[in-house]
Amino acid sequence: MTFRVRPVTIEHHREPLGIGESAPRLSWITDTAIPGWSQRAYEVEISNPVTGELERTGQVISTQQVLLPWPGGTLASRASRAVRVRVWGKDPDPSPWSEPTSLETGLLDTSLFSAQAVSPQLPPTGSAGEPAALLRGDIDLSQQVAEHGRILSARLRATARGVMTLHLNGTTVGKDALNPGWSSYAKRLRYRTWDVTGILHPGANALGVHLADGWYRGFLGFSGLRGLYGDTTAAWVQLEVLHADGSYSLGGTDGTWRSMLGPVTRADIYKGQSTDTRLLQHGWDEPGFDDSAWTPVTVQELDPAVLVAPDAPAVRETQLVPAIGQLASPSGATLVDFGQNLVGRLRVNLPAAAAGQTITFRHAEVLEDGELGVRPLRAASATDEVILNGEAMVWEPEFTFHGFRYVQVDGWPGKLDLDALKAVVLHTDMVRTGDFSCSDEQLGKLHENVVWSMRGNFLDVPTDCPQRDERLGWTGDLMAFAPSAAYLYDCSGMLTGWLADLAADQHPDGNVPVYIPWVDVDPSMPPLGAEAGWGDAATVVPWTLYERYADPGILERQWDSMEGWVAAMLRRAGDQLEFASGGFSFGDWLDAAAPDDQPWAARLPWQAVATAYLAQSARIMRDTAQVLGRAADEQRYAGLFERCAQRYREEYATPSGRGAFPSQTAYALAIRFGLLAPEQLEHAGSLLAAQVAEDGFHIGSGFLGTPHICDALVQTGNAATMWRLLLQTECPSWLYAVGMGATTIWERWNSLLPDGSLNPGGMTSFNHYAFGAVADFLHRRVGGLAPGAAGYRRQRIAPVPTSGLSWARSELHTPYGLASSSWTLEEGAFELEVLVPPSTSAEVFLPDGSEPIVVAAGKHRFSCAFQEQEAARSAQAFDTV
Repeated sequence: MTFRVRPVTIEHHREPLGIGESAPRLSWITDTAIPGWSQRAYEVEISNPVTGELERTGQVISTQQVLLPWPGGTLASRASRAVRVRVWGKDPDPSPWSEPTSLETGLLDTSLFSAQAVSPQLPPTGSAGEPAALLRGDIDLSQQVAEHGRILSARLRATARGVMTLHLNGTTVGKDALNPGWSSYAKRLRYRTWDVTGILHPGANALGVHLADGWYRGFLGFSGLRGLYGDTTAAWVQLEVLHADGSYSLGGTDGTWRSMLGPVTRADIYKGQSTDTRLLQHGWDEPGFDDSAWTPVTVQELDPAVLVAPDAPAVRETQLVPAIGQLASPSGATLVDFGQNLVGRLRVNLPAAAAGQTITFRHAEVLEDGELGVRPLRAASATDEVILNGEAMVWEPEFTFHGFRYVQVDGWPGKLDLDALKAVVLHTDMVRTGDFSCSDEQLGKLHENVVWSMRGNFLDVPTDCPQRDERLGWTGDLMAFAPSAAYLYDCSGMLTGWLADLAADQHPDGNVPVYIPWVDVDPSMPPLGAEAGWGDAATVVPWTLYERYADPGILERQWDSMEGWVAAMLRRAGDQLEFASGGFSFGDWLDAAAPDDQPWAARLPWQAVATAYLAQSARIMRDTAQVLGRAADEQRYAGLFERCAQRYREEYATPSGRGAFPSQTAYALAIRFGLLAPEQLEHAGSLLAAQVAEDGFHIGSGFLGTPHICDALVQTGNAATMWRLLLQTECPSWLYAVGMGATTIWERWNSLLPDGSLNPGGMTSFNHYAFGAVADFLHRRVGGLAPGAAGYRRQRIAPVPTSGLSWARSELHTPYGLASSSWTLEEGAFELEVLVPPSTSAEVFLPDGSEPIVVAAGKHRFSCAFQEQEAARSAQAFDTV
């Protein structure tokens, strides 16, 4: 057989166990080398492994294969099914059936949540973090097995107000970290499901929870506050055992459970963790353990209506990084260098040294004057410590994470062996989907740095930074970065869940908080109005997910949220769209020209930025309404877009297209958001190029303008200027940080000054992905692979080569399979190789100005002569926003 179908995927789930959908959508990918192959029909089979019943669709004539509606009966709670598919091309014979995919629903009926939330009775210990608690309970299944037969399967479902590690019969359950993560706790508390059939006993069993503050009760934000969600942590655990007769035995947290302090004497995400290994409770999570000296738990109220199944994979270890060197600081401190700014924690082989010896590990991203650079961390002490008990063991702090490259080690007994320390990289366990590479080593390193910054900040919540006392899900950062993120990793599930939190935390008037999940981390800060660019995450992120993953469902789900945001912005704009109410606004945050202590002081007034972004959201709403078949809404938002564009033209541009406040952002937003009349566009492009030249070919924009600069230059025939800007190595530029040794994207263009000193401002991070939004341009225009239709059902291949590069490549695992665009340039000869996935097509634009070529699935090669000026004009013909 020359074509086969991969196993079906269920919604956006990587692991469809305990899912929250009663009619989950299905997708599949066909692998074949047959040129031009396209699906003509499919057949789905759904089997019930308990009853043996089969449901088949029969042959369905359809080319659709991404997020198809569930073709079977609606699923109840705890339902299990196996799904497989076969497909037909133009030939009469189908493919073989795919390997079956097993799925299982969670508890869709809230009445099935029978366990109780329980809290430990523990005293607080101080301002550096509270102790973690051990909670345990015993469950004996002997009688149930005798009455109902052997155990067929067992599922453990759990969540917490706080973060926890689960234990069953002496075994840690799963490989998840910081479970259940951070969500809008009062409205959406995620529970996860584990298959524990293999570690459950038919007789006595012991369940255990190691519970710490996490985001729920720990320090949060930048004002030194803690306990913002509540003053008491709690765990909820439910064990469900299916017997041979079809009945269930249930157990879990209730008033019989007991708790006590464990070896973790201090646990906080910002502050770090302290562990006294002398206090280890051996066997505490095993049957028969004597817990008579432990304290009874307190039962807490928990509304089962807030419990939701997760959309995303859990946070897990994704890489183990060895140390590359050891340094002695000027003060004599021992510093360990891991060679990469990363996010996670240490795994340490502790020596068998004298009991009572304390080893301290302090983390930081950079060095300052040869010492650990902790000033940018502000109040996040990022310090872990362990007290030895005299035995050699492997130790890893389980209730914290740090952003770091360097670790200062104090108190190590004897000589430190670097092999004793490893860095555990943590983030949401997403699948890597896209890559980019090119002949320019620094440009390739820039892209690698973007990847590391995404990994570090996509840890359950898409955060601004992972190291200092902040780590919040700032909406503006993600709004800018979402297109890059959706290419690099399959973040569809994670961002679907985050958008649900956004909708849950959205204010009744439609205003979107500036970070999600929302909690007031600084009551002294005056309330913000509808914040342009930040709140626009409500429209931009769902549209990006639709564009990249072909998911109209996310648009339908978020429609009310999207409408609410645009209504909030309209109220702030006023009847004449003048944004005359004033007040503070972030605007083009961290414009390269802004003073270090005034990151909001951009060259373009925030009112102009707000007008442009309101227009962009109106256009997204227009296009979303078209996708969803809302004709009246489509017309209404089309009218709003035109009003916004007219307002921008009248207030912020002259009739010729000159900006009233000349800046790179002013021209880029006007060009990319379609705010100018055709007769203004070319002149505006020339003025943008002139502005870049006037700025010394340095970047001159902030968070909201930067993602659009390169595209705006190319779109208006100024590719040569774009290349000088993109390959600039002096500050401010993308490659300046690369030249200074950066291994992630910096928050500021000058987070590290040319003399190697740290930026003097009070807000300096070395791991922020916002300016890494340029990766989307690298993928689409340098490598040349862009979506031409939702989910890359059609690709638009339009690289913008330059004589400064000899080759570049973009490749992406799309919802239809692997697509790639790879080009070489040698002595004026341009060669392009394109891989088009089955069931898709591609529109290819060559840099010689010839007419685009449409090709079907398969490998294709093209060649043409290359001239820099002709290529710049050719690049103008390709335009996608």
